[in-house]
Amino acid sequence: MVEVTLPSLGESVTEGTITQWFKRVGDLVARDEPLFEVSTDKVDSEMPSPAAGVLTEILAGEGDTVMTGSRVAVIDETQTAAVAASPAPAEPAPSPAPAPVAEAAPVGRAPATLRPDEAVGGVVLSPVVRRILADGGVAPSSVAGTGPGGTITRRDAERAVALGPTEEASVALSHGQRRMGQHLAFSAQVCPQGFVALEVDGSVFARLDALGRTTREGVAVSDETLVALAAVRALGEFEFLNASLVGDRLVLHRSVNLGLVRPLADEGMLVPVVHAAAGLTLRALAHRISDLDERLGARELTADDLMGGTFTVAAAPSPHALLTQPIVIQPEVAALSIGAVREVPVVVDGTLAVGRRLVLGLSFDHRVCESTAAARYLERVAELLGGLDLESER
Repeated sequence: MVEVTLPSLGESVTEGTITQWFKRVGDLVARDEPLFEVSTDKVDSEMPSPAAGVLTEILAGEGDTVMTGSRVAVIDETQTAAVAASPAPAEPAPSPAPAPVAEAAPVGRAPATLRPDEAVGGVVLSPVVRRILADGGVAPSSVAGTGPGGTITRRDAERAVALGPTEEASVALSHGQRRMGQHLAFSAQVCPQGFVALEVDGSVFARLDALGRTTREGVAVSDETLVALAAVRALGEFEFLNASLVGDRLVLHRSVNLGLVRPLADEGMLVPVVHAAAGLTLRALAHRISDLDERLGARELTADDLMGGTFTVAAAPSPHALLTQPIVIQPEVAALSIGAVREVPVVVDGTLAVGRRLVLGLSFDHRVCESTAAARYLERVAELLGGLDLESER
């Protein structure tokens, strides 16, 4: 017997919540095959099976929170060979008796062959009802069934598609949404947040377009990367913004660990961190950001990739977003937002021309910063952004 335990999930992570089992008791499991998914305060991860065999026990159900090192399942390695060697059942001899006539199922009663995934709210749906609702774009949870035990009949489904849902649907928040809400609600409660925004020159992006939006190694360089580089360099002159507030003391960080806000579809957001970002060239920062984004898309980020941020940058959520106001993530004291780069009419030496502009915003903790200092920081970011030597740094 092999005991499956919850492995270490990163520095300072001591527990995780089982969000999904990919196997059931009695299923055959291959070594390194995804066995279950665990969610921590920082990341969701698929846990591979440590052995091949048959899953004989599940000791922690979906939704249970367990400590790292705790037993969550048992796998019987000895049953693998037995399952593989068991002979296939012999086919029964054909019966001379005539095939029985199938009895029609009562209207509204689901066939006995329905799979568990064809149930909604404990009520089983027949395939035809599920298809009618899916084709009509109606959520089963919004339909009141009139069949036995609240079963949704075909007539109920057809009426719902014709008239639309009769009730409001109640949808539970995902684990990621709940986690994001808890963090940001806490920050909003304990941190008196201020906000300043400035419109700044964006001609550097035209220069980047002329040179090409990749490094010499072919790594993409985004608008966010350019602004993030200038923001990190400006923090060298505004150390109180790269800090943590602990009680009534401000801890100034000598290393800039740059958090990057990344949305997840229907799952809230994650903030992967570029550690030790101060001193990086444009080329190096682009590579580090690209690596994090690739591993985020492949669900390969570790808890360490999401820890230790000291300053956060939020890129424009849409090409049409002029301004966003991020919430400062505790225990940080500031977060920079980047608006979309726009082409606008500008006056250059008395002549009207087409220029590029963007809005930079800074959310800050009013306990350690005020509007004038925040505006000076944004002005310095704009100066450094406009003075970037793209040719040598990319």
